[in-house]
Amino acid sequence: MNLINVSRLILLAVWFGAALFFGAVVAPAAFGVLRSFGLPNASEIAGSIVTRSLSVVNLAGFIIALLLLVTVILRRNYSSRLSFIIECICLAVIALTTGVGHWFIAARMRALRVAMVLPIDQIAADDPRRVAFNSLHSYSVNALSLAMIAALVAMVLIARSLRN
Repeated sequence: MNLINVSRLILLAVWFGAALFFGAVVAPAAFGVLRSFGLPNASEIAGSIVTRSLSVVNLAGFIIALLLLVTVILRRNYSSRLSFIIECICLAVIALTTGVGHWFIAARMRALRVAMVLPIDQIAADDPRRVAFNSLHSYSVNALSLAMIAALVAMVLIARSLRN
């Protein structure tokens, strides 16, 4: 049973690390480096890089959360009822937020970028499409942040079950 829990913890920690690296390093670096070259469409290019990277993070989070939800049943009898429920909720939150982030929020952001025709850098800040895009961006950041918090809680619960 410990091997399963160690594997579950490693899988979740790897996803968490990737999500943290994406949010703290990849996204800011892509925008910072490309903007430093003074390109007229730097944000458009950086956004394409970030969108593709975020897609991998979200899909991996969704798949891993579903896999861990299935495997949590294997350890149900080895933890307290409260930690079992909290872990299930955390894993469901990860699956929900990464799924919504990928299939709804990011999809709508891509559609808005296509509808703008011009690169996003050339769209006025008060343009309704740009305002909607910025709003969706904040939802995307919040969804990933919530998934990462849920992953942290789930990792603590899994690690605690290893100690017992």
